[in-house]
Amino acid sequence: MASLRGLQQPDLSKKLFKIIKSENHAIGAYESASRERISIASQISDWGEATGDDSISDISDKIGVLLSEMGEQEDLFAQNLEDYRSVLKQIRNTESSVQPSRDNKAKITDEIQKLKYKEPQSTKLVQLEQELVRAEAQNLVAEAQLTNITRQKLKEAYDLHSAAVIERAEKQILLARHMRRLVQLLDDTPVVPGDVRPAFEHSAQARQVLNDAEEDLREWQPSFDPIPSSATDMGSNLMPASVMGPSTAEGPVVGGEEQLQVESPQAVQATQDKREISGSTVVQGEREYQHQQ
Repeated sequence: MASLRGLQQPDLSKKLFKIIKSENHAIGAYESASRERISIASQISDWGEATGDDSISDISDKIGVLLSEMGEQEDLFAQNLEDYRSVLKQIRNTESSVQPSRDNKAKITDEIQKLKYKEPQSTKLVQLEQELVRAEAQNLVAEAQLTNITRQKLKEAYDLHSAAVIERAEKQILLARHMRRLVQLLDDTPVVPGDVRPAFEHSAQARQVLNDAEEDLREWQPSFDPIPSSATDMGSNLMPASVMGPSTAEGPVVGGEEQLQVESPQAVQATQDKREISGSTVVQGEREYQHQQ
């Protein structure tokens, strides 16, 4: 089913769809690593107890606690990556919504070219030219919305991703350092046959290592600066609120269930300035269209 959904994606969103799908596999791998790490933590504790050596049993049991916490951190990392992946989906959905606007513009342009070749005097040309004005205006707004949401959400997504990587790395390092403290408490002095090893004298220190690890995790704070954003004034229509006309501000947003139904004054003007078809200017076609409305 996933492959079928990939084939059904618009051309514009296929590459990001593939990235999002691949990230899902990566997240699954981290979740699997988390479960395996927690399982290994339990096994190392059981093994240590089975040795019959009090020192090994005590140390391995506490190593198991730290390994289990490392596994929990892997699961937390996977959850944070899922948040990042969800932000990428917003870009993909917007790309999917812009594709019909591009296709409609290309379709009308193609129809005009065919009609000019077959029936250059056809009265339908004026109607098609008017439709093209509207299609280009809609597409101009849609493309602006796409670039706005792409930049904002790409920045947000990899802000989350990099923050998650740093948190995972710093917490794993923290746990690993405490694990090294535990291992140092184990006396590995060789004995000769018949010698009896002394009782383990560092139980209190070993417990303190776990207490320190727990406290360090609880007090952990991000060591990186937040990434600033200049998109704070972007409205719900994915355009800067300060420059949008009332008609565009009230229209549907690209990426929603409906396609954009209105054109901004800037979009219409840009379209009028750049096109002239069949000796009848687009400006005239747009005026007629606005009059009909």
